[in-house]
Amino acid sequence: MSEVMTLATRAREAAQRLGNTSTEQRNRALLAMAHALTHNQDEILAANAKDLDAARAKNVATALVDRLELNPSRLKSMSEALKALALLSDPIGEVIAGHTLPNGIQVSQIRVPLGVVAIIYEARPNVTADAAGLCIKTGNAVILRGGSLAVNSNIALTRVLAAAATNAGMPVGSVQSVESTDRAAAEELMGLHGYIDVLIPRGGAGLIKSVVENAKVPVIETGVGNCHVYVHKDADPEMAKRIVVNAKCQRPGVCNAAESLLVDEEAHAKVLPPILKALEENGVTIVGDDPTRALGAVMRIERASEEDWGTEYLDLKMSVKVVAGLDEAIQHINTYGTKHSEAIITEDYSAARRFMREIDAAAVYVNASTRFTDGGEFGMGAEIGISTQKLHARGPMGLAALTSTKFVAMGSGQIRE
Repeated sequence: MSEVMTLATRAREAAQRLGNTSTEQRNRALLAMAHALTHNQDEILAANAKDLDAARAKNVATALVDRLELNPSRLKSMSEALKALALLSDPIGEVIAGHTLPNGIQVSQIRVPLGVVAIIYEARPNVTADAAGLCIKTGNAVILRGGSLAVNSNIALTRVLAAAATNAGMPVGSVQSVESTDRAAAEELMGLHGYIDVLIPRGGAGLIKSVVENAKVPVIETGVGNCHVYVHKDADPEMAKRIVVNAKCQRPGVCNAAESLLVDEEAHAKVLPPILKALEENGVTIVGDDPTRALGAVMRIERASEEDWGTEYLDLKMSVKVVAGLDEAIQHINTYGTKHSEAIITEDYSAARRFMREIDAAAVYVNASTRFTDGGEFGMGAEIGISTQKLHARGPMGLAALTSTKFVAMGSGQIRE
């Protein structure tokens, strides 16, 4: 039996037992996992150092190295996130709806675990802890398949977390990772219909496209974030500058960072130069259309290609376009966006309302940075990912997104005539 098949078989067995554990048992496991992260800090950081050395030797982009890096502060944050999960309400067993039929049968719809959740992700070892915690909290077994850049980190994290969960009473196989970096292992995982209940890819466009096109199990599409900030003609210039710089620069290598800036032509001559200057001071490379490039006295701007409008850079780079107004901004975003996070900066209430109504995205902002699209920032605790599709879940996926439902009918001898 292959490594992947062995993991899947073990996870299926664990899921059946996990679904019957109590809230208190799962919360104890989360606290044990949180303690294990900091208690085993030296082991985890040593494994992470190997990955960082290998990534730098391959000249991996700085933003990706940042996503890969673990340090005592980040490990502490990961530990605190697991503790916070233990304090959240347990969705399992929650009654979503209920009613009594005319024949006296009481029908209730309740939340239940999905079963076995598989996650394929790239160079973000924090996903290992977040995913393990969310799945334990919701009574799901999890199979983790991280990218090759973070292989040592993910193996170390999974072993530490799995041991802590098992020692706290969770079934063996509740938290596992695919240690092989061979692409065939990921492809095998995608094909395990009957073993995997849902597969969640987290990473760049290439990874997500591959999973969506090749998986034979249900998939929740996540992550790709070609996010826009649109500066309307009635925007406050200082607010616009502050939000654009934050959305692009605060952490450029994540999916909710802004990749494209749109500015109304009626205001661009006044509003855009200070924004471009602030972006330049933060190390951002700009590509733009001709009206933007005409402001070349501010900085050197390359011409944007058609491909640029649809690119998620995940780096200190941004495309900039001057638009005729709200109509063109909405059309541009709905054409090139990835249905992730979009923002408008305006003091015009009607423009804001129309933008919120007509933009097709999981999260739409008025006068705020796109960087808030996050389960923790939205008050959900840690997240399993940000769904950009419309079925089952959309936007930051917290605990409820890792559940399904079951109808329970309580009768007293009724039969159907």
